[in-house]
Amino acid sequence: MTPAITLTAIAVYFLLLFLISWASGRRKSDYYGGRQNSWLLAAIASMGAPISGVTFISVPGMVIAKDWSYLQMSIGFIVGYFIIAYVLVPLFYKRNLVSIYGYLDERFGNATHGTGAWFFFISKILGASVRFFVVCIVLQSLVFGPVGIPFAFNVLICVALICLYTIKGGVKAVIWTDVLKSVALIGSVVLSIVFIASSMGLNLPSMFSKVAQEGHTRIFFFDDPKSGIYFWKQFLSAVFIVVAMTGLDQDLMQRNLSCRNYKESQKSLIVSSFTQTLITAMFLILGSLLMIWYKGNLGDPAALESSDNLFSSVATANGMPMIVGVLFIVGLVAAATSAAASALTALTTSFMVDIIPSMKIQTAEGKANDRRRQIVHCGMALCMAIVIVVFNAINSQDAISAVYSLASYTYGPILGLFAFGMFTKRKVVDLAVPFVCIAAPFICLGVKAWLLSAFGYVMSFELLLLNAGLTIAGLAIFSKKQQ
Repeated sequence: MTPAITLTAIAVYFLLLFLISWASGRRKSDYYGGRQNSWLLAAIASMGAPISGVTFISVPGMVIAKDWSYLQMSIGFIVGYFIIAYVLVPLFYKRNLVSIYGYLDERFGNATHGTGAWFFFISKILGASVRFFVVCIVLQSLVFGPVGIPFAFNVLICVALICLYTIKGGVKAVIWTDVLKSVALIGSVVLSIVFIASSMGLNLPSMFSKVAQEGHTRIFFFDDPKSGIYFWKQFLSAVFIVVAMTGLDQDLMQRNLSCRNYKESQKSLIVSSFTQTLITAMFLILGSLLMIWYKGNLGDPAALESSDNLFSSVATANGMPMIVGVLFIVGLVAAATSAAASALTALTTSFMVDIIPSMKIQTAEGKANDRRRQIVHCGMALCMAIVIVVFNAINSQDAISAVYSLASYTYGPILGLFAFGMFTKRKVVDLAVPFVCIAAPFICLGVKAWLLSAFGYVMSFELLLLNAGLTIAGLAIFSKKQQ
């Protein structure tokens, strides 16, 4: 596939983004979302919200080594969404919160509020940057590299485009462009399945038969508790992961906080949880087809340098219809740009609503406040671009993995703060909270290293629970019964 075709597909998608952003920004609306959207709009926007460029590339490749075990986590995600819908959402709506971290201010105080917001800020800026980094690398190899454009310029162009179409519309623009993302994402996966199956001479019944025979389709793994894909380990961890990384994440909750009331928000969450499971199943079917095609035309897919390369290797291979390559680019760009745009808006919201007030910086009003918000928005975009360029300069998979680990560490204290606030009535020493939340991840780091050296035990998702538990224990020490 030539750079011209790739660039044309990307340009058309961005043109649609700007048209939707312009249309949503014409009507006067609150940058932070307000309470204006229907549950159906929020549900459609949330279908693909958790899916980033990394997910788009990685989930199909997981089939090679882990079959369809990822569906075990999807079942846990559904349970987690019910917890978010019926425990967290009524709490946030009752307090009329724009940012979910405002609850921490009401419950504990200013220092706790700032602590939760800063932990979210660090994890989101790093996580969003790494996810978008993957897309910039693909674009560099397919478009910018062949014509001699440096990687840093590639990043600045992509981040600037995202900044431009979200700076005015805010959450409203994110929600409507998320609808486009969901349509593009689902469409690209379905059409890729159709065209790849067609290239192998398979109709729908024969495709499912072929996948069942050769596609590594085992879902449930109950036989080895030490395995990373053991059912109960994946299911239980998924429940807490989605509560922490969706329910307590301003980025992924801002769509649902824009619904007219909490009942509509609940409906949106439940519907989107099941639709996301169906999307995951489609990704796994696609992964099985990609593996079968690769095996029949290019060799053993297990020999790939990384399973993440499976989709791109097949989509751009000789003998594969060009439309599959175009669909790959459109789906990847849709997943990545929407995730980055959503993160950028959430970072701006949290910084304006949580961090600036907690730093005792006087907030402006009216047009002056809009101007400040735009400056903050551009600043968040610049931070994201710098982080991406630094990742590329380091060029180390270990460094990228370390950033993902850091993001998982930062959600533990957030989960602990909300759990302690919601399920106890104790009053915490507000100024001690930052020290507790900083200490908990470092203790986890030491425990993880000790378990590995002493027993050969590798901590995985349970690290999040340990982190939250240590935070709760620390808050209990620096608390007293409320009068």
